[in-house]
Amino acid sequence: MADIRYYDVILKPVVTEKSMDIMADKKYTFLVHPEANKAMIKEAVEKMFPGTEVKTVNTMNNDGKTKRRGRTEGKTVKTKKAIVTLTENSKEIEVFAGL
Repeated sequence: MADIRYYDVILKPVVTEKSMDIMADKKYTFLVHPEANKAMIKEAVEKMFPGTEVKTVNTMNNDGKTKRRGRTEGKTVKTKKAIVTLTENSKEIEVFAGL
């Protein structure tokens, strides 16, 4: 496994209708490094966004889809998503504030 630092764990936020709806419950969705575990994701969120306290982390692994181009077959990149739930007395994450 590669040496992953906390700033390499979170790749980008996921902005969809469903992820925006669950933000009212202090749940935020991020695209994360495929080799990151829940403890690494929790540490990264707490260090990157000061004042936040993570309650739970749920992760999903999405395999790459098989695509064809003529006779050639290939696969798209596999991804990993994390839904981070913050505690009640935690600060909001400012990345999502203007959306």
